Amino acid sequence: MDIGFVAIEPVRAAVIEFSAPYVIIEGTYMVPKDSPLKQISDVDHAGVRIAVGVSSAYDLYLTRTVKNATIVRASMGGGKAMIDMFRNDKLEVAAGVKQPLVAYAKDHPDVRVMDGHFMEIQQAMGTPKGRLDGAAYLRKFVEEMKASGFVAAALKRSGQEAAVAPPAKP
Repeated sequence: MDIGFVAIEPVRAAVIEFSAPYVIIEGTYMVPKDSPLKQISDVDHAGVRIAVGVSSAYDLYLTRTVKNATIVRASMGGGKAMIDMFRNDKLEVAAGVKQPLVAYAKDHPDVRVMDGHFMEIQQAMGTPKGRLDGAAYLRKFVEEMKASGFVAAALKRSGQEAAVAPPAKP
Protein backbone atom coordinates (compact mmCIF):
# COMPACT_ATOMS: atom_id res chain seq x y z
CA MET A 1 0.00 0.00 0.00
CA ASP A 2 1.22 3.47 -0.83
CA ILE A 3 -1.85 5.43 0.29
CA GLY A 4 -4.92 4.26 2.15
CA PHE A 5 -8.21 5.74 3.31
CA VAL A 6 -8.79 4.21 6.75
CA ALA A 7 -9.97 5.03 10.23
CA ILE A 8 -7.38 6.31 12.67
CA GLU A 9 -6.87 3.59 15.27
CA PRO A 10 -4.05 3.04 17.79
CA VAL A 11 -3.47 -0.53 16.53
CA ARG A 12 -3.11 0.75 12.96
CA ALA A 13 -0.93 3.69 14.04
CA ALA A 14 1.85 1.20 14.72
CA VAL A 15 2.20 0.66 10.96
CA ILE A 16 0.55 3.72 9.36
CA GLU A 17 1.45 7.43 9.29
CA PHE A 18 -1.96 9.17 9.39
CA SER A 19 -3.14 12.54 8.19
CA ALA A 20 -5.57 14.42 10.39
CA PRO A 21 -9.11 13.10 9.85
CA TYR A 22 -11.11 14.45 6.95
CA VAL A 23 -14.48 13.11 8.08
CA ILE A 24 -16.04 11.91 11.33
CA ILE A 25 -18.40 8.92 11.18
CA GLU A 26 -20.40 7.56 14.11
CA GLY A 27 -20.22 3.96 15.24
CA THR A 28 -23.44 2.78 16.85
CA TYR A 29 -25.58 -0.26 17.63
CA MET A 30 -28.56 -1.96 16.02
CA VAL A 31 -30.80 -4.26 18.05
CA PRO A 32 -34.05 -6.20 17.54
CA LYS A 33 -37.02 -3.83 17.74
CA ASP A 34 -38.28 -5.43 20.98
CA SER A 35 -34.85 -5.56 22.64
CA PRO A 36 -34.67 -4.53 26.29
CA LEU A 37 -31.45 -2.68 25.40
CA LYS A 38 -32.59 0.93 25.02
CA GLN A 39 -29.44 3.05 25.16
CA ILE A 40 -25.77 2.71 24.31
CA SER A 41 -24.81 2.23 27.98
CA ASP A 42 -27.10 -0.83 28.20
CA VAL A 43 -24.92 -2.87 25.83
CA ASP A 44 -21.77 -3.59 27.87
CA HIS A 45 -23.30 -6.20 30.17
CA ALA A 46 -22.76 -9.93 30.68
CA GLY A 47 -24.86 -12.04 28.33
CA VAL A 48 -24.90 -9.43 25.55
CA ARG A 49 -23.23 -10.54 22.30
CA ILE A 50 -22.10 -7.85 19.89
CA ALA A 51 -21.63 -8.69 16.19
CA VAL A 52 -18.76 -6.79 14.56
CA GLY A 53 -16.88 -6.95 11.28
CA VAL A 54 -13.43 -8.39 12.01
CA SER A 55 -10.65 -5.78 12.25
CA SER A 56 -13.06 -2.91 11.53
CA ALA A 57 -12.48 0.37 13.39
CA TYR A 58 -15.40 -0.40 15.67
CA ASP A 59 -14.08 -3.94 16.33
CA LEU A 60 -10.71 -2.52 17.38
CA TYR A 61 -12.37 0.15 19.54
CA LEU A 62 -14.81 -2.23 21.23
CA THR A 63 -12.02 -4.77 21.82
CA ARG A 64 -10.25 -2.08 23.88
CA THR A 65 -13.30 -0.76 25.71
CA VAL A 66 -15.92 -3.47 26.26
CA LYS A 67 -15.59 -5.03 29.70
CA ASN A 68 -18.62 -7.33 30.12
CA ALA A 69 -20.34 -8.02 26.79
CA THR A 70 -18.93 -10.57 24.32
CA ILE A 71 -17.65 -9.46 20.94
CA VAL A 72 -18.44 -11.91 18.12
CA ARG A 73 -16.51 -11.28 14.90
CA ALA A 74 -17.88 -11.84 11.42
CA SER A 75 -15.31 -13.30 9.04
CA MET A 76 -15.20 -10.05 7.09
CA GLY A 77 -14.96 -6.43 8.18
CA GLY A 78 -17.28 -3.79 6.86
CA GLY A 79 -20.21 -4.42 4.56
CA LYS A 80 -23.06 -6.32 6.09
CA ALA A 81 -21.32 -9.49 7.24
CA MET A 82 -21.89 -8.53 10.87
CA ILE A 83 -25.58 -7.87 10.18
CA ASP A 84 -25.94 -11.31 8.60
CA MET A 85 -24.24 -12.90 11.62
CA PHE A 86 -26.38 -10.82 14.03
CA ARG A 87 -29.52 -12.08 12.29
CA ASN A 88 -28.49 -15.68 11.60
CA ASP A 89 -27.02 -16.32 15.06
CA LYS A 90 -29.71 -14.28 16.85
CA LEU A 91 -27.17 -12.06 18.60
CA GLU A 92 -28.34 -9.22 20.82
CA VAL A 93 -26.50 -6.37 19.07
CA ALA A 94 -24.84 -5.47 15.76
CA ALA A 95 -22.17 -2.77 15.88
CA GLY A 96 -21.33 -0.72 12.83
CA VAL A 97 -21.22 2.57 11.00
CA LYS A 98 -24.42 4.49 11.68
CA GLN A 99 -25.52 5.26 8.10
CA PRO A 100 -25.56 1.66 6.79
CA LEU A 101 -27.27 0.46 9.96
CA VAL A 102 -29.94 3.16 9.63
CA ALA A 103 -30.46 2.27 5.95
CA TYR A 104 -30.79 -1.42 6.83
CA ALA A 105 -33.24 -0.72 9.67
CA LYS A 106 -35.36 1.43 7.34
CA ASP A 107 -36.02 -1.65 5.19
CA HIS A 108 -36.28 -4.08 8.13
CA PRO A 109 -38.88 -2.92 10.68
CA ASP A 110 -37.99 -5.75 13.08
CA VAL A 111 -34.75 -3.95 14.07
CA ARG A 112 -33.90 -0.46 15.31
CA VAL A 113 -30.76 1.65 15.61
CA MET A 114 -30.02 3.04 19.04
CA ASP A 115 -29.82 6.79 19.53
CA GLY A 116 -26.33 8.18 19.97
CA HIS A 117 -23.02 6.49 19.29
CA PHE A 118 -20.33 4.55 21.14
CA MET A 119 -17.47 6.02 19.10
CA GLU A 120 -16.53 8.56 16.49
CA ILE A 121 -14.61 7.01 13.62
CA GLN A 122 -12.01 9.46 12.36
CA GLN A 123 -11.48 8.67 8.68
CA ALA A 124 -8.06 9.74 7.38
CA MET A 125 -5.48 9.15 4.71
CA GLY A 126 -2.37 7.19 5.57
CA THR A 127 0.85 5.80 4.24
CA PRO A 128 3.19 3.14 5.63
CA LYS A 129 5.08 4.07 8.79
CA GLY A 130 8.37 5.81 8.10
CA ARG A 131 7.34 7.51 4.85
CA LEU A 132 7.59 10.93 6.44
CA ASP A 133 7.67 13.01 3.25
CA GLY A 134 4.59 11.21 1.94
CA ALA A 135 2.84 11.61 5.29
CA ALA A 136 3.59 15.35 5.32
CA TYR A 137 2.16 15.67 1.81
CA LEU A 138 -1.01 13.78 2.81
CA ARG A 139 -1.48 15.96 5.90
CA LYS A 140 -1.27 19.13 3.80
CA PHE A 141 -3.51 17.67 1.08
CA VAL A 142 -6.25 16.65 3.53
CA GLU A 143 -6.28 20.11 5.12
CA GLU A 144 -6.55 21.74 1.69
CA MET A 145 -9.43 19.45 0.68
CA LYS A 146 -11.35 20.22 3.88
CA ALA A 147 -10.74 23.98 3.62
CA SER A 148 -11.69 24.15 -0.06
CA GLY A 149 -15.05 22.48 0.55
CA PHE A 150 -14.11 19.46 -1.56
CA VAL A 151 -14.75 16.96 1.25
CA ALA A 152 -18.18 18.43 2.06
CA ALA A 153 -19.12 18.49 -1.64
CA ALA A 154 -17.95 14.89 -2.13
CA LEU A 155 -20.04 13.74 0.83
CA LYS A 156 -23.07 15.54 -0.59
CA ARG A 157 -22.57 14.12 -4.11
CA SER A 158 -22.32 10.59 -2.75
CA GLY A 159 -25.35 10.98 -0.50
CA GLN A 160 -23.30 10.31 2.62
CA GLU A 161 -24.17 11.82 5.99
CA ALA A 162 -21.04 12.52 7.97
CA ALA A 163 -19.34 15.52 9.53
CA VAL A 164 -16.32 17.07 7.89
CA ALA A 165 -13.56 17.00 10.47
CA PRO A 166 -12.40 20.34 11.83
CA PRO A 167 -9.06 21.76 10.71
CA ALA A 168 -6.03 20.10 12.28
CA LYS A 169 -4.36 21.98 15.08
CA PRO A 170 -0.98 23.37 14.02
